[in-house]
Amino acid sequence: PECKFGLNDKLVIEKETATGRKKPGVEIDDCTFHRCVRLGKFDADRTITFIPPDGEFELMRYRVNDNVNLPFRLIPAVQEEGQTKCSINLKVIANFSEKLFATHVVIKVPVPKNTSKSKIKNSFGRAKYEPEQNSIVWRIKRFPGKAE
Repeated sequence: PECKFGLNDKLVIEKETATGRKKPGVEIDDCTFHRCVRLGKFDADRTITFIPPDGEFELMRYRVNDNVNLPFRLIPAVQEEGQTKCSINLKVIANFSEKLFATHVVIKVPVPKNTSKSKIKNSFGRAKYEPEQNSIVWRIKRFPGKAE
C-alpha cells in the first residue's frame, strides 16, 4: 500500500525566504530520505509518499539546530585510570518542569568492544553492562522534572 505523510507549514527546509528574512518555524538541515520515497512528490507538495519495503527501515534522517529544547542535559566526566581501566561519571539533569515526569528513560553509554567487566554505581534506576550492545544501559522508570 502507498503511504503518505504531510508536513505542516511550520517545517522549513530552506533557511531564508527570497527577501532574505528568516521564516518562523522549525528549520531542518541535512534532510535525506530512504530510496522508497518519491522525491518528486515531496518537492511538489511537501508530502512524503512511499511504498514501504519489507522489514524495518529508516524513512527520513535530518538534523535540527535552532529552537531545540532538549528534555535532558548530560554532563559526562571520563577519566582514564591506566591503560586498561577508565571511570565514567555521568550527571543527568532534567530540563523540564518539576510538575512533569519522564517515564521509561533509557540512557546508553557506549564502551569499548574489548570491555570485559564493569562496576556500576547509580543513584536511582537500574544500570548494567550489556556486552551485546557494547554499552552500559541505564534504565529509569520515572525521572522527575528539574531533578539530577
